[in-house]
Amino acid sequence: MSDKPRFIVVEGPVGVGKTTLAKLLAASFNTELLLEGADENPFLNGFYDNQKNVAFQTQLFFLFQRAQQMQDLKQADMFRPVHVADFIMEKDRLFAELTLNEDEFKLYQQVYQHLTIDAPRPDLVIYLQAPVEVLKKRIARRGRGYEKNMTTDYLHRLNDSYARFFHDYNQSPILIVNAEELDLANNESDYTLLLEQIRKVKSGRHYFNPASISI
Repeated sequence: MSDKPRFIVVEGPVGVGKTTLAKLLAASFNTELLLEGADENPFLNGFYDNQKNVAFQTQLFFLFQRAQQMQDLKQADMFRPVHVADFIMEKDRLFAELTLNEDEFKLYQQVYQHLTIDAPRPDLVIYLQAPVEVLKKRIARRGRGYEKNMTTDYLHRLNDSYARFFHDYNQSPILIVNAEELDLANNESDYTLLLEQIRKVKSGRHYFNPASISI
């Protein structure tokens, strides 16, 4: 990897702060930003009201949306200094396995395979972790209407799915961050400290726990 990664992905469960960090990184590296379009999904509100009723429609919308975003990214000028995104393509399957029943997941896999998605590989993945109670507080604070019915059980299962996925992830250099006590939106020193760690990662797997650093 070069001194400056050309494609950075920020990932983590709902409410952990990935979009906030992605926006800050895009500003620091002076680049365009690729964000998930959750607000554009017309099925999402119904999904959190009753997952079984619209889980398949919700997931297909996200699949087509993310596939198009990856296609657009591949056709863009990847020789710009940095691209920053707040999602990785593989997360789509993670959510599908979590929310779809067996028959729906089989059909989902067929659709996925026919899309022949060839997503660019990130030069760096930043995985933000936080306990479910922290996620709940942050979700409540931002006050998105379609998230008001998100259950604690769903957040636990989602958190566990992310942990399992990134436990074995080795496709790109990865920085795993304990984001429980990070306030990236309001504390500039928190972001400065994290950015310093991000700039150090060139390869392999790394961990950053700001709570263990004495200031």
